[in-house]
Amino acid sequence: MTAKEYNQRYAFFQDITGKAMQVHSEYHGGLLESAYEAALTYLLAQDGYHVERQVFLPIYWKDIKLDQNYRMDLVVNHEVIIELKAMTFTGFEHRKQLWNYLNLTHMPYGMLINFSPKGLYSEWYHRHQNGEMEQIRIQKE
Repeated sequence: MTAKEYNQRYAFFQDITGKAMQVHSEYHGGLLESAYEAALTYLLAQDGYHVERQVFLPIYWKDIKLDQNYRMDLVVNHEVIIELKAMTFTGFEHRKQLWNYLNLTHMPYGMLINFSPKGLYSEWYHRHQNGEMEQIRIQKE
């Protein structure tokens, strides 16, 4: 796959990040995560994306559904999980949270977006069918 084809394949990551940048430019850092979530949902929906907020993800012990759920911040087009943060720094534990959601749902794509007071930070992941996580980065053409 050429760099151009690779970048086109993952162009939706750039588009979603662009919407997040619009939200950050308007609100800056320091608000609660829910404010960024609402604004990003609005902008994505205006652009034709199907967006679900606070999607419940049940937890099972073997085949038994437990009385506990995770909540994914945003699910876009039934294939992209977006984990939002509003903190100074994100760390491994935040990536691991997203990766766990991807593994539990088998969805192919995930994004970690942090609306930090220092600026917007975004990481993109592709979960392959074998469970391998690949971090996606724009390639030079």
